[in-house]
Amino acid sequence: MAERTTFDDRLPRSEVAAYLAALAAEFDDEDGIDVEVGNKTISLDPPEEVDFSVDVVERSSMLRGSRETIELEVSWKP
Repeated sequence: MAERTTFDDRLPRSEVAAYLAALAAEFDDEDGIDVEVGNKTISLDPPEEVDFSVDVVERSSMLRGSRETIELEVSWKP
């Protein structure tokens, strides 16, 4: 059974940068990582090497306006 925890919010760029920096620091720690998702903390134990993917989408629409998206995915088998 897969368990998914999701949190969506609108944040200033500086808060996004702080969140990503804290997450990067967790990955630097050899004792596993704690991920803050909303009001929940999830502890994970990634191996030394993980799969990493970056996906950037740029959309231009006359009716809906332009939209840009960055998706980061880090995955591994425990």
